[in-house]
Amino acid sequence: MYYDKELQALKKSKRYRTREIVDTNILDFASNDYLGLSHKRELHESTCKALSALPFHSSKASLLVNGYHQIHKDFETALCEANGFEEGVILGSGFNANIALIESLVRRDDALFMDEKYHASGVLATQIKSINVIFFPHNDMSELEKLLESSDAKRKIVAVEGIYSMDGDLVHQDVFAICDRYDALLIVDEAHSSGVVGDKLMGVFDYYGVVIKPNYIKMGTLGKAYGSFGAFILASSHIIEYLINRAKPIIYATSLSLYDTLLAHNALKYILKNRESLKKEISLRKQIIYKELGIKTDSLIVPIVINDNKKVIEIRDKLKNLGYAVGGIRQPTVESAIVRLIARLGHSCEELRELCINLAKIK
Repeated sequence: MYYDKELQALKKSKRYRTREIVDTNILDFASNDYLGLSHKRELHESTCKALSALPFHSSKASLLVNGYHQIHKDFETALCEANGFEEGVILGSGFNANIALIESLVRRDDALFMDEKYHASGVLATQIKSINVIFFPHNDMSELEKLLESSDAKRKIVAVEGIYSMDGDLVHQDVFAICDRYDALLIVDEAHSSGVVGDKLMGVFDYYGVVIKPNYIKMGTLGKAYGSFGAFILASSHIIEYLINRAKPIIYATSLSLYDTLLAHNALKYILKNRESLKKEISLRKQIIYKELGIKTDSLIVPIVINDNKKVIEIRDKLKNLGYAVGGIRQPTVESAIVRLIARLGHSCEELRELCINLAKIK
């Protein structure tokens, strides 16, 4: 067949992947549903009730061709108010949001400075067309500053993540001041930090108390802490106006479904209303991780380096047999194979503690 050799090579290196139907009978410590909102029946039911009262249930078209509904506008406004940005736009996924941002913002004679551990969607975006991209060592702010200082690019764009999806560490706070100093646009991918850190649980801008400026761009996803699907981009009115006119995933794709938009808006309201109790639950889980595994984490992502593709799958499967789902992550997603545990609020602290005890015995 056409790709037999390639598939055999993947199997030999223990990097072969398959889809597996979710087993709802085991405890989920693998997904990115950080706050457990996918289990909140009241969010789903209130969303369905509101949607059923509308004359139609589908967005039907792109944002620019009769597909922009009041539901979209209301959610964008709520996101801006919660995060302190001027304007926003919602779209189909975090993957598409990164494509939209990077492919449209980085023009001829511009330079993109990207953290070497930035998400694969952003890296792919740099390959769609001839983009001048410079990768800097992970969270190395001194190196980033040197690169910006020596650059004669027309526009300088920096791309970092708020919390890095595999390591679970926070972006360094200095990135904001550095980008201000060199008048660089700053893209912060908050897929794994929005809903997890900050006084209002809005992410790293909130966590560091950053005053929003015209060169800041925040991207977040709705399929993780918000328990829905889709993504948003928040920025100055000027940047959003430009993206709506240039970003292909915004212009040519059907607008985000009305159900997902309503569900995410209800989730945002829930997070803001319950932020103190949610922060307490997050803190308790971090304490358990440290006590049982000796790992300090800034997030709810707990990476345990195994450095063996075969062994990481064995550990994952042993835990599955004990009733726990965790991630077994291999190359090229990570440099070295890891067990990726998500200390999500969808299960109790005691269930997390038991998982950690079992994991410590197995690894």
